[in-house]
Amino acid sequence: MKRGKRYQKCLELYDKNLLYSAENAIQILKKLHQECGPKFDQTVELAMKLGVDPKYADQMVRGSVVLPNGLGRELKVLVLAEGEYQKIAKEAGADYVGGEDIINKIAKEEWVDYDVVIATPDIMPKVAKLGKILGPKGLMPNPKTGTVTTNLKQAIEEAKKGRVEFRVDKTGNIHMPVGKISFDEQKLLQNVYTAIDAVVKAKPSGAKGQYVRGIALSLTMSPSVKVDVSSTLKKLQELVA
Repeated sequence: MKRGKRYQKCLELYDKNLLYSAENAIQILKKLHQECGPKFDQTVELAMKLGVDPKYADQMVRGSVVLPNGLGRELKVLVLAEGEYQKIAKEAGADYVGGEDIINKIAKEEWVDYDVVIATPDIMPKVAKLGKILGPKGLMPNPKTGTVTTNLKQAIEEAKKGRVEFRVDKTGNIHMPVGKISFDEQKLLQNVYTAIDAVVKAKPSGAKGQYVRGIALSLTMSPSVKVDVSSTLKKLQELVA
């Protein structure tokens, strides 16, 4: 694949074959954004290569994490509920609240102008028909990610603060946003370590051998910077000790 001039310039600013500490990787991303990045505030992306085969149920990795410094943008939250739960959701700050009416709107119009979908357990049988619309976009409510719950107030507050859902893809990789490049280095670092810690804790029972096999950080429009797995996991242990 032919890369543009901006991408090629970024590659000249660091050695893409070296492994860096998470701290140094963030510093490199700051430099890339400043010297060859676009004018908008780019998202910092975390990628992790895991030693799992997700086609087996006991090797599936899925969960969610509340980043301590958020994502740098306000997330739109849709709550699917009925009765008294709708009132609770509105009071808790949900952007959109509805029941069967909203479910039908999504089914008919494929409406997906929101970032997070939260649902109560009792309405999930009706939500199930939206799987083909919400599933591919990572929006389908799921108990494992805390988006199927009766504790709507907490779920909405966490979503607004910057809760990120993650799920391993069929190749064993996880990708998730961890903030904006405009964040100061320490805030980005806190988010990165918090995200990695969540994935480590989500290690499935069927995972064999080395679980975390690769870590990389990148921007919306930049090459990736490889992060040293061993030193990062060791640092993570020190932070959570």
